[in-house]
This record gives sequence, C-alpha cells and structure tokens, in this order.
Amino acid sequence: MPEFDFDLFVIGGGSGGVRAARIAASHGARVAIAEDYRLGGTCVIRGCVPKKLLVYGASFAEDLKDAKRFGWDVPDCRFDWPHLRDEVQAEVARLEDLYRDTLATRGVRIFQQRAGLLDPHTVELADGSRHGAKIILVATGARPVLPTFPGADLGVSSNEVFHFKAVPKRMVIAGGGYIANEFAGIFNSFGSKVTMVLRGGEILRRYDAAVRDRLMEISRSKGIDFRFDTKFEGVDQEPDGTLAIRTTDGRTLKADCLLFALGRRPNSAGLGLEKLGVALAKSGAIVVDADSRTNVPSIFAVGDVTDRVQLTPVAIREGHAFADTQFGNLPHRVDYDCIPSAVYSHPPIAAVGLTEAEAREKHGMVNVYTADFRPMKNVLAQRDERALYKMVTDGVTGQVLGLHMIGPDAPEILQAAAVAVKAKLTKAQFDETVALHPTMSEELVLMR
Repeated sequence: MPEFDFDLFVIGGGSGGVRAARIAASHGARVAIAEDYRLGGTCVIRGCVPKKLLVYGASFAEDLKDAKRFGWDVPDCRFDWPHLRDEVQAEVARLEDLYRDTLATRGVRIFQQRAGLLDPHTVELADGSRHGAKIILVATGARPVLPTFPGADLGVSSNEVFHFKAVPKRMVIAGGGYIANEFAGIFNSFGSKVTMVLRGGEILRRYDAAVRDRLMEISRSKGIDFRFDTKFEGVDQEPDGTLAIRTTDGRTLKADCLLFALGRRPNSAGLGLEKLGVALAKSGAIVVDADSRTNVPSIFAVGDVTDRVQLTPVAIREGHAFADTQFGNLPHRVDYDCIPSAVYSHPPIAAVGLTEAEAREKHGMVNVYTADFRPMKNVLAQRDERALYKMVTDGVTGQVLGLHMIGPDAPEILQAAAVAVKAKLTKAQFDETVALHPTMSEELVLMR
C-alpha cells in the first residue's frame, strides 16, 4: 500500500493550482485538488476574464458614436446591463466547466469543499475526511482588502460588481490602482457618474508618471472626478437607498454604490499554517523560496497567496515550474524580471521593464524617447484623445530598459514589444526595423 493517498494535494482551484495539478498529473502523479467555491479562481470567476468582457462591452459606447463619423447611420442605442451581465456569467460558467473537464481528463480528483492542514502531510476537508499527501501545495489566491470605518459594510468589493442588478447612476470608487481605474472606465462608459477617492496624491503608483498623468487627463475629460489625499469618515444610508459618504475633506458624497478597490490580501488565514510553523509575512503572504517551497519541506505555495507578483500568468508559470520540478524531473524556476503588465482602463495602459524614475535610479544616465500622437481613427472621429508611447534606454549601451504605452490596443501591441525588451535589444535595433504603416505600433520604431 502507498504511504500516502496522493502524491500531491492542491488547496485552491485557481490558475496556479489548476496548472500545477494538471502538469503534475501528466507526469504520472496521483493528484487531488480542493476548491470551496468555483474552479478557475479570481481570474476566471471574478477577475480578469469577466472584467475584460465588461471592458469590451463598455468600448461600444464610444465606437457607436465614432461610427457616425465613418458613414454609418447609427440610431440612438439603449444599453442593456442585465443582458451583458448574464452573457458574461454564462461565459464564466463555460470556462469553469472546461477547467473541471481538463482536470478530470488528467485523472485529478476534485473535492468541492474547503480544506485545511492538520500536519505537514495531512489535509482535512470540511466534511471531516482526511487525506495524506507526500506534497501539499497551497494556491488559495488573494481577496479584496476591505476597510473598517462606520458604515463600511454598505460598500462592495470587485467580487460583487459582476452581479449588480442595475448600473448605478452614481458610483464612488475607493482606490487608485488598476482595479479602481478599470472599473471607473467601465461604469463611466455605461453611464454612471464616477468619483474616485484616493488617500494618496496619485493613481497607479507603479506605472510611469507620464502615462499616469495622461490617463488622468483623459479620464477627467470623460467626466470622471478625482478626490486626492482624502479618506473616509463614515457612510450612512438614506431612506431611498442613497449612500451619504462622509470624507475627511469635510464633504459628503451622494452615491448609489461605493466600490472598494484597495488592493488584495493573501488568502492564508484559516488553513492551519501557523500551527505548523509555516512562515508568513506581515501581509499574510506565505514565504517561499525560488522553488515555491515553504520552510516546511513538504508544503509549497504558488500564486497570489505568496504575494510575489499578483498576476495570473505568473501564478500559472509558478504552478507549472513547481510541478515540473517536483514530479517531472524537469527542474526550472520562474524568471520574474521584465514582466509585462496592463491596465484595462479607457484607454488602456501597457508597460514592461523600468519606468524612467526607476531607470535613472538604477542606471544613472538614461535616454528617453516619446511618441505623442492622435491615432488615425480618433482624427476622423474628431476625438481629441491622444496616445503616448515612451521608451527608456540605457544612456551608454542603448539597451531598451522600459516601454510604457497608453492608447488603443496598447496591451495587444506591447506583448510583442515585450519580447524585444526581454531580449535586451537596443534602440538602434528598433530603429533598424522598417515601420508597418499605417499602424499605431509603427511609432515604436519611429520614436526620436
């Protein structure tokens, strides 16, 4: 009889956990996975996938207006939120079924319930059953950060946004990160009056300053308001359901919805990690080494619960590297250098590598090149909105250290350009490449 019930037991059915389970099973391991909600995790169920579908839906608001300038006789259109909401949820359900089928095809046993750790090799499920495993992988992701102040329970997180009964006429969004800016753009396009309240003085702190400033300028032109250096004092609900939101600047904002988009915290509580001596950071993140192993040799962790880089493709790579290393005799590690990222705001932002400020601090002498232009479509549509591309290079070698973009399709364009930055190509090599005309992406090889 085998010493353990399973070679690998994965706690958490998100992107990282599912990938690890699938790859480990493909290497011949006996694998189980426990998920107490829905397979697919934040990205598939209540994150990047349904959010991107809402972004697509919101983009038609401007497209329909622009179409008239291109000769189309477009009547006044009515937006049907319940229709889009339900279509998005149907797609989420389809993707969840695909995740389930993929695991089942690989022979992975799925437990649809909460799990915790009894000891370094034993998992206990909510029904009281216990299962031994040679290796346990924690991939429980992260959850929205919710503040505590009087009336804060009247607000919602990004988890609830996808299930609204109706589009709120007035929305206050707490936060200035990517989630806040994305939902600000989405609901502004759907017709909400959006106000963003930030406790600091800037949006998207990790992105290049020029790109951040351009997004704020465009967002304001679209009617989104910003309240900087402001905190919440309390929220009261009036008889008609209106939220009266009191802030430290002495004002009271009236809204139909208060959305908290204040970041995400690792989901490590309640798993029994502390009693086993698994090291945790102050944020609750599980501390792991380069191979995703904790200080308890049989326990590993990947994805947002480790708070290394909270991005779905990173969690997937971590899960894959873990499974190959532990079960496939194919040891390798994730390279966290030069990871591209995007903000699906209106318009979107994409970036890879160092910002100008980071490059100056690290390399000293740098050169900066920009392309500030109005996309051809915007010209004919009589839309003043301008795109901005920025390239940061080493002042001595010419190596491209960072690319930062805001404009239509910026994330789609940057994915290919990120390969060049990862490969440490130089500005001269960009210049030697013939432009593909007429495109927005040609600006990458024309910047001076």
